[in-house]
Amino acid sequence: MPAKLPVNFFSTRSPVTDLFRGQLDYADQLRQDSEIVLYFFYAPWCGQSIAAREEIEHVASRLSDQVLFVAVNCWWNQGKCRKQKHFFYFPVIHLYHRSFGPIEYKGPMSAVYIEKFVRRVMTPLLYISSRSKLLDFLSNYEPGVVGFFEFNASPQPPGYLTFFTSALHSLKKDYLGTIRFGVVTDKRVAEEISLVDSGSVYLHRHANTSLIYPKDIMNFTAENICKWALENREMLIRWLRPHGGKSLLLNNELKKGPALLIFIPYNPLAEIHPLLDEITKVALEYHKCNKSQAAEPDLQHVGDSDSPAFDSSVTDAHLKFSETFPIAKYPCCNTVVLPQWHSISRTHNVCELCVNQTLGVKPNKVHVPHCNFLEIEAALDSFYLQEHTFFQVISNTIECSNFLSFYSPFSYYTACCRTVNRHFLSFISSEKTIFQTPKVAFSSHGKKDNTQFSIPHIEDRNCFIPDLNISSMNITGLSCRTNKTLNLYLLDSNLFWIYAERLGASRSTHLKEFAAIVDLKEEVHYVLDQNQSLVGPTLENFIKNFSVLYSPLKRHLVDDPSVHLDEEHVVTEVTTNTFHETVFLSAKNVLLLYYAQWCGFCASLNHIFIQLARLLPPDSFTVARIDVTRNDLPWEFMTDRLPTILLFPHQRKEQSVKFPEDFSINLPNLLKFILHHSSLSSSEPCTKECLHKESVLQQGHISHLEREIQKLRSEISALHQAHDQLEAQLSEARREEQRLQQQKHTLEKQHKTLQLHSEQLQATYDQKNQELLEMAEKLQELADASENLLKENALLRILVASRGGKLQSKDEIKEPIQSEKTLSEVNDISLSTATATLEERRIDNIDTIETEHSSGNRTE
Repeated sequence: MPAKLPVNFFSTRSPVTDLFRGQLDYADQLRQDSEIVLYFFYAPWCGQSIAAREEIEHVASRLSDQVLFVAVNCWWNQGKCRKQKHFFYFPVIHLYHRSFGPIEYKGPMSAVYIEKFVRRVMTPLLYISSRSKLLDFLSNYEPGVVGFFEFNASPQPPGYLTFFTSALHSLKKDYLGTIRFGVVTDKRVAEEISLVDSGSVYLHRHANTSLIYPKDIMNFTAENICKWALENREMLIRWLRPHGGKSLLLNNELKKGPALLIFIPYNPLAEIHPLLDEITKVALEYHKCNKSQAAEPDLQHVGDSDSPAFDSSVTDAHLKFSETFPIAKYPCCNTVVLPQWHSISRTHNVCELCVNQTLGVKPNKVHVPHCNFLEIEAALDSFYLQEHTFFQVISNTIECSNFLSFYSPFSYYTACCRTVNRHFLSFISSEKTIFQTPKVAFSSHGKKDNTQFSIPHIEDRNCFIPDLNISSMNITGLSCRTNKTLNLYLLDSNLFWIYAERLGASRSTHLKEFAAIVDLKEEVHYVLDQNQSLVGPTLENFIKNFSVLYSPLKRHLVDDPSVHLDEEHVVTEVTTNTFHETVFLSAKNVLLLYYAQWCGFCASLNHIFIQLARLLPPDSFTVARIDVTRNDLPWEFMTDRLPTILLFPHQRKEQSVKFPEDFSINLPNLLKFILHHSSLSSSEPCTKECLHKESVLQQGHISHLEREIQKLRSEISALHQAHDQLEAQLSEARREEQRLQQQKHTLEKQHKTLQLHSEQLQATYDQKNQELLEMAEKLQELADASENLLKENALLRILVASRGGKLQSKDEIKEPIQSEKTLSEVNDISLSTATATLEERRIDNIDTIETEHSSGNRTE
């Protein structure tokens, strides 16, 4: 059945030109007359194409006077679009700027995003006419590329079209449009960013040094400018826009390290974004590493002089250190956490291990521009050999030790250690008692009278400097001062709020603002309290709390929102939020089943647990279950096998018992397991009320068991009836089997008879075939003889004719009429004789052929 003819996908009143027959050649003709063209390739049956149709019509109604919108049916098999284009998905949007294109749009199929992208293609360059506009352009969080071109000399300065095309190339390679291109025509404005010559291109970066396009190294082409900008751009904060299908976008980004995901409602067409500006400011301060030296004191170096003690004031300490020790520009340090000195201890010794240069005999000036990882590795080896020196239970002093290097006589290692409790915040709150006036004690190992002081990383500085707590920690340059650097990402909550809900956002909130930190390596994530407004200070505190060594943030566990507590259910459904209350705070013995929706064997245990819950007394036991695929559990209660059954005794909740894996899960085994490991309180004497309750409970159990016995008896009678029916069916099947055996023997005999008959027929066939071959040879011989006779007959006729002519001529000249008659009679007699002879042979041949044909027919 042929496919139906296509119909209009867009309405006839729509500003979109609908080529529903796939006329791609006509679409190319339309493109020649327009400056900006948008192609919407669709399939009429595609749900995404149908959903995007309304969005395209909305954009076309706003921009139809400037942009030509053409929709092409690329699914009809007779259309040129289907024959020439091979798309793997629908819909597909291509844009053309005059002859440049196609520029494929891969963003969200939303009207505001499509319109924003179309406007970027319409005006890929932003005209910067004044210093204030230049500052606004450079203050944006997105990377900015500025080109300086003087239009005084000619209508189109050299290189301007190349720069214009490079902006289009950027949109073609990066559909998010993260790089903004601007053009400056005023020389005084260009001098603000050190652009002097016309045709210069400037790439602005916030945290790193801005760059000028190297014309002397790279050719000034559109592809090279775009490639240079994409390779050297600075991504302080990035938008994530998953397309909704199978993709590794989130996985690839989260594998780079801890990520701060910020969900905000975003309108690309809005002129101002106050919330985005606040987030941008936080991101810029977080990555501004080159201006963070004054905010926190750096690593200090000392020669042969004595080291001063800490002062309680941060400013005085910083000034004192600056006066005494030269500041090292490139410190090479590593934080080391020693193991616990005892299994019951809740403290750690934390050390700052640094590699230092030029101690003792000082040669010429040594430059160490970068940290050498080989030296750090050697320092760690030497440090772990001497780690027993720093095993102390509680130490109120900061001990620093120096170790000589085995590789260079001019370098050594310094380790400054202190004792830190696991509950780091409690030490911060009591900083006046423990760390009010800490003393620094130095001990030398391998080299005497040489000391050095080391300021630890930002995670550790709260213990060294009491006044510097988390609230006063400066976020400026924090990404370069911690080993827990965050990657910042933005998501539009209007489109991707489902991701926020999966991370723990409330479904009932009206303000779709949410922030979460996801650490894929540690398999944890933290959620910003939604009761707090998403503003700059809140984000700063959230980042600083994550960055400290012992983070006060509480790990967020995903809960199953679809579970509703129902007291009528005999088996309690546990979630992440109710786990602690149901299991640990309950005064009952709790039997907990770990299951999953995809686990078929887990589902087969439901009736067993329902029977178990009905048998066990509800005052002492709780039978519960938890879906481990939809709820997060604490580490100590995770399992790698399903189903798993745990029993939490009433008086020993921390000593949970696991049901043995080698036992089959049935009702008797579960009852034995529960009675053996559960805690039954029987210390108090039982009162009359208790005895009454117990008798009622026992009576209930007895009645329940009687009902169960009655059910079993009915099931046994039903099984007996089924057994009789099965016996009757088996006897009938045996009789049918005997009948089939007899039929089988009869068929085998018939088969043998037919086989003998077949062999006889085969022998007869071979014999007749041989006779036919012989008859064919005889027929061929007769045919050859007949052909020879025909030739002889023809020759005789010619001979008779020639002789008759000769005799007639002779009779006219020499012989009398009588001799002529005599000769004529003789000739007639000879001719008649020859003719008769030929006729007889011909008749014999015909009779012979007919005889052979009739014989052949009889043989067949």
